[in-house]
Amino acid sequence: MFDLLDRWDYAAGVSVVALLALAYLVVPSPVFQYAVWIAVFTIWMTWFVYFGTKYYYGLDM
Repeated sequence: MFDLLDRWDYAAGVSVVALLALAYLVVPSPVFQYAVWIAVFTIWMTWFVYFGTKYYYGLDM
């Protein structure tokens, strides 16, 4: 499984963790947390399409 992950996969994971840490530890505002969850959902959907395309079609970026 780990040979399927590349730098874009790790970048998506790190950015999601950083955004959530920012929203819950640095700026604990409900409005900001909602905006961060929208951004996390967008990053996840983008990663999901990228990973699925790479997995099924062998896309080499």
